[in-house]
Order: sequence, then C-alpha cells, then structure tokens
Amino acid sequence: MAFRLPVVADPIPDPNTPVSGSGRLPRWLKREVPKGNANNFTAGLLDELRLETVCDNAKCPNRSECYSQKTATFMILGAICTRPCGFCAVNRGRPPEKPEVDEPQRLAEAAARLGLKHVVITSVTRDDLPDGGADHYYQCITAVRERTGATVEVLTPDFVQCKEALDRVVEARPEVFNHNMETVPRMYRRVRGPKSDYQWTLQLLRRVKELDPTIKTKSGLMLGLGETRDELLDALADMRAYDIDFLTLGQYLQPGEKYLPVQRYITPEEFDELGEIAKKLGFKQVASGPFVRSSYHARDMAEA
Repeated sequence: MAFRLPVVADPIPDPNTPVSGSGRLPRWLKREVPKGNANNFTAGLLDELRLETVCDNAKCPNRSECYSQKTATFMILGAICTRPCGFCAVNRGRPPEKPEVDEPQRLAEAAARLGLKHVVITSVTRDDLPDGGADHYYQCITAVRERTGATVEVLTPDFVQCKEALDRVVEARPEVFNHNMETVPRMYRRVRGPKSDYQWTLQLLRRVKELDPTIKTKSGLMLGLGETRDELLDALADMRAYDIDFLTLGQYLQPGEKYLPVQRYITPEEFDELGEIAKKLGFKQVASGPFVRSSYHARDMAEA
C-alpha cells in the first residue's frame, strides 16, 4: 500500500520529469506505508503524555517511517506559531501566555519510554515571550539528559536580535544546534516572513560555535521554491564561511493551498550531485535527497 504526499498546486512542469500515475508527482515521491504496531505505539504515547511533534503539525512525509521506528521530533512551547512562514503547515496565531511547566518532564518520560539515544527538540516560534522560549529549551534539554543520558539536538527559532536567548540555550550544551536557513537570500522574507534576516541567521550559528566550540552546528535548505542553482551554491558557500558542520537538503512539498507552491521537483540524481558538492565545500556531514528533512535520521548524522 502506498500513500501520496500532500501537494496541492502543481509546479511549473518539466516535460522530462517522469510522473506517477496521478500525473501530479514524480515517481520518486511515492513511499510505502510501514507495517507493524510501532507506529500506533508512538502515536499513543505522545497522546498519553500530551506532547506535540513537528512530524504531525508540519505534515512531514516521513512521519510514518519515524513513528514506526519509535522516534519523533518533539515540538515544545505549544502548537501555535507567531510567524507567518509561507511554507510551514504549523498553525499560526496567538499562543497561550506561558509554556507548560511540566512539559520538560513529560518530554523526558517519552524519550525514556521510546528508548531514544538521541533526542531532537524543536518548537514553534514564540515572539510573544521575552526570551522566545529559550529558558524552556534549557529546562527540556536538562530534563531529557538527566532522565535518559541521551544526546540532544535542538532545532530552534531564530531568537531574532536576542543574543541572550541564544546564550541560554547554548548554556544547556546540546550536542547539536540546528537552525534552518530554509532558502536563499533573495527569497528569504517571502519564504520565512518579514521578521527573518539572512545575515542574522548566519551570525546566530556562528555565535553558537563562539560560545561553545564543542557543539556541532547544523542547518538545512528546502529546494524547489524557485531558487537558482547559482543562488543555492552561493548559500552553501555562505554556510561554510560561517563554519556550519552539518547540512540537510530536501524537496519542498506544499502542505496546503494557502502555502507557497512548488516550482520544481529536484531529481534524486541532482540531490546526489548537490550532496557531493556540499561535501567538497567542507561540510562534515551531508544528507541530501527528496525526503530529507532537518531531523531525518538525525542520530546517524550526529554519531557519524
């Protein structure tokens, strides 16, 4: 049994792209649904502990695969984001006033019961909070480490122009600090919203290394939004100039009709080529492919 990914608007067609039977998606964007009960176990545990995941909220195409392997990317600070990003399916609006004080313990309990050795924590953007939720990140990292001994990877918002918030997260010493560039400079505010700033994002990742050189930095780009090859290669060069260690490159898929449309589907062969270019630029680890997402097989990348 196969399922199709949620793409609403068709991209600009490429007559050389082989499509699936529906005529809407390339053949390589079809996946088999994993069998077994582990998927239900993971989903049930998350419901029991009242935890959100980016897997569900962002309509990740890898959700079934990850849940079936008893892993997930936890999303803290609620399920309502204060940023109007043009690509993201997470709900937007006015979040609750304060983070849930017991969320760090519930998250740690889930990580322990899933047997996770590498825990990935992300969040919505909380511009309504003075510290953007940075202290809550600190509490979650600390709780997970104390409960499980697992390594921790964070995928944070940009904490725009608030170095103190970033410093608080780094103080918890996650093994991997991820913040996604998402796209090239020309498209930055269209894709990520008016508050986002390309240079600030680069500086944020450099500051992590300045504060704690032992932390690995990581970032990712979505492809197929309309970026040119030269723009993409320039962005990769910028990321290396700011000493980013790990890179993810994946295909953008439109999660609904109100989001930015796909402009092009990148072939697996082109993803492989871009991955090789990135390695030659000096990234320590690269994951490049249509289904790659920022936390996809994160443990493998971190341990390698």
